[in-house]
Amino acid sequence: MSARSTAFGRGRILVLAALVAGVVAVSGCTAGGPSAGPSATSSAATPSAARDRGAFPVLSPEARIRLYAASRLQSMTLEQKIASMFVVHIPGSDPAPVQGYLAANGAAGVLLLGDNVPGSTQQTAAFTAALQTGDGLGTVIAIDEEGGIVARLSADTFPAAETLKNEPAAATADAFRQRAALVRQAGANVNFGVIADTTADPGSFIYDRVLGTDPATASERVAAAVTAENGQVLSTLKHFPGHGQVPGDSHDSLPSTDISMEQWSTSDEPPFQAGIDAGAPLVMFGHLVYTAVDSAPASLSPAWHALLRERLGFEGVAVTDDLLMLEASGVPAYADRTTNAVAAVAAGNDLLLYNSTVDLPPLVASIANAVRSGEIAESAVDEAVLRDLVLRRGIWLQQHPDAAL
Repeated sequence: MSARSTAFGRGRILVLAALVAGVVAVSGCTAGGPSAGPSATSSAATPSAARDRGAFPVLSPEARIRLYAASRLQSMTLEQKIASMFVVHIPGSDPAPVQGYLAANGAAGVLLLGDNVPGSTQQTAAFTAALQTGDGLGTVIAIDEEGGIVARLSADTFPAAETLKNEPAAATADAFRQRAALVRQAGANVNFGVIADTTADPGSFIYDRVLGTDPATASERVAAAVTAENGQVLSTLKHFPGHGQVPGDSHDSLPSTDISMEQWSTSDEPPFQAGIDAGAPLVMFGHLVYTAVDSAPASLSPAWHALLRERLGFEGVAVTDDLLMLEASGVPAYADRTTNAVAAVAAGNDLLLYNSTVDLPPLVASIANAVRSGEIAESAVDEAVLRDLVLRRGIWLQQHPDAAL
C-alpha cells in the first residue's frame, strides 16, 4: 500500500472517530489514534457475534449513523437537500428570528459572531440551546474561536497563536482543550478555530494567527489542537490549501500565488495532512488562487477539492470560507452571489458559509436548476448532503446521549 493510500485509510478512520466516538460520546466508542474505530462502511460484528444476536449483523455505531443519515436523505426533495447545505449568520441574541429563519429555509445551521454572544457563557448557552430541535438532527452552530485576535467568547482568555507558536506543542494542547470546553459550554458544536496555515513572514496577513512558522512546528501544533478538541467540539482546519504563501487578505481581495505544486507540498500541505490524520472532521476552503492548479480560487475549484479528497485522504465535511468575501474581492468574475453559490456546490463543497443573513430561496433555486440542467450531478449533491447529515446526526446524539443510535 502506498503512503497516500495509508493516509487515506487512516484519515477515514480518524474522521469517523471524531464524528462518532469523540463528539457523540456514545457508549462503546473511543476517540484517539489510528485504531480509534471502524470506518463508516464497516460492521462491528464478528460472525460469532452475529450468530449470538440472530440473523442480522450487529452494525457499528458509525454504520448506524450513516444508515440514519441515508434514510433522511431519501426523504428529502432536491431543494431541501440544497437548503441543508447552508450555514449563515443571523444577527442578534434573540433566538426567535434565528429559529424562524432555520424553520422557514431548512438551513443546516448558523455562524455565531460577536452580536450573537454579547453576554455570559451561560446566556450564550441558553441562546444556542433554543436553536436545537428534537427531530434527530442537530443544528450546526459554528463559531470562529481561535483565541487571541479572533475570539467571539469573552471568557476565552486562554493562550492563542501569538504565544503558542513559541511554546511546546503541549501548550497548544492545553489551550485548545480549555478553549474547546468553553465552546462546548456555550453550546457551539463546530469550531472554525484551527489555523493550519503557516508562514514565517511577520508581514503576512495570517502571521499573527498561525500556530507554527514552519511546516514541521505548525504540523505538530495543529495535530495537538485537533486532538485536544476531539470529544468536545468538531474541529475545522483552515484555510485550505494554505494562506501562508499567498500574499494579501482574502477578506477584501483575491490573493494569488504561482508557486509550484512541489513547493506547496513541502510548505503548506503538511499541517493540513497532520490535522486530517489527527481526526479533524471539517476543512475550510480559502478564497486563494494557486495558479499552478487552477485559475479559480480553491473554494470554487474542483481540482483542489479532488486533491483534498484523493491526495490527503480527507472524507469529512468541506466548508467554504465566507462566500460574501468573494463578492468583496473586487474581481468581476466573483461579483454575483448566485453564480458563486452554484460554483461552490459544483466544486465539491458540502457546506456553504455566509457571515450575513442571505435570501436563501433564490440561491437554492439556482443550484437546483444547475442540477436539473446537468451542470451539477445530483449524486454529487447527495454525497455532500450525506456527509452533512452524518455530522448533524452526531451532533444530535451528543446532545441526547441516551438516545438509541
